[in-house]
Amino acid sequence: MTFIKFEDLLDTGAHFGHVTRKWHPNYKPYVLMEKNGVHIINLDETISAFKKATDFIQSVVKKNGEILFIGTKKQAKDIVQQEADRCGMFYIVERWLGGSLTNFTTIKKSIKRLKSLEKEGSSLYENLTKKEAQMLNRERVKLSDQHRGIKDMRKPPDAVVIVDGQYEATAIKEAMSMNIPTVALVDSNTDPNIVDFPIPANDDSLRTIQLIIGSIADSILEVKGESKDKKETGSIVDDKAANVSTETSKEEEE
Repeated sequence: MTFIKFEDLLDTGAHFGHVTRKWHPNYKPYVLMEKNGVHIINLDETISAFKKATDFIQSVVKKNGEILFIGTKKQAKDIVQQEADRCGMFYIVERWLGGSLTNFTTIKKSIKRLKSLEKEGSSLYENLTKKEAQMLNRERVKLSDQHRGIKDMRKPPDAVVIVDGQYEATAIKEAMSMNIPTVALVDSNTDPNIVDFPIPANDDSLRTIQLIIGSIADSILEVKGESKDKKETGSIVDDKAANVSTETSKEEEE
């Protein structure tokens, strides 16, 4: 079970919300107090929300579901890419392209085009002038930037994890329209009701983003590790059974 500690959240500044005049009234259940014109987020609520979110994410992964991490704001990009890669899930960290979920068929065509441009010895580059080759190369770089985190995503994700619910409002709307569950870090300036599993926290703090997104990645790896252990255990049992029935069976190592 992946936990997140109160002290660690406090240490990252996860409790600092926005100035009070920017708050969203629906955020009231997550506000502990107001101090020096800034809302202080109740970290007990953050811990409770984090547990609900990770319980849900783990239930998706146990069914071999796929998670898409989304974080296109400057503070989130590197962290989201790193943690999504670490837990073997997909990510979008460049500008959100409208229709990335709702018009996934078009996105798949764009990804197919990228793969053809990246293929060594592709016939696309035959008999081209230098200028034409440069144009294709620019197209390849652009598509690679846009799609590198979803290049192998064959269908819409089973859930999305988002940094900053307000900043990624378009992505949330698309997910909602397709009934894709959403998990998101939400600050005091955001309506938490637009998200299925809101995690109240300071979504502008690099350290807070790292702590929460890293812990979500840990929860995914935890499930994948359990699944791997079960497969390895099953393989060992099969090997033992084979050894009993045949004297010449070989041991298989994963």
